[in-house]
Amino acid sequence: MLSSRESEIMRATRIFNALGNEIRVKIILLVNETKRPLHIKGIAQALTMDYAALYRHVQVLERNGLVEIYNVGRSRVLSLKNADLLIDLIDIAKKMLH
Repeated sequence: MLSSRESEIMRATRIFNALGNEIRVKIILLVNETKRPLHIKGIAQALTMDYAALYRHVQVLERNGLVEIYNVGRSRVLSLKNADLLIDLIDIAKKMLH
């Protein structure tokens, strides 16, 4: 059985792994820029990606608690969870490059 600390480390590692992909960071930034939920199909078009390929990235973000997917009619819509924290993490990573 994992200790609480080990469990937290594993969760943090999964989150960083999810954010360690350029497409997934682009998804987060795109949804954040609009300040509202976006249709996944629209995100795929904006990033010029196949819907199925983009959706696999979205699922990684969802599994790790970074986004929420919900249905609006026959469409799937994506919104960020803890948007401010996600953007802060991305900004921190940018600052580490300088």
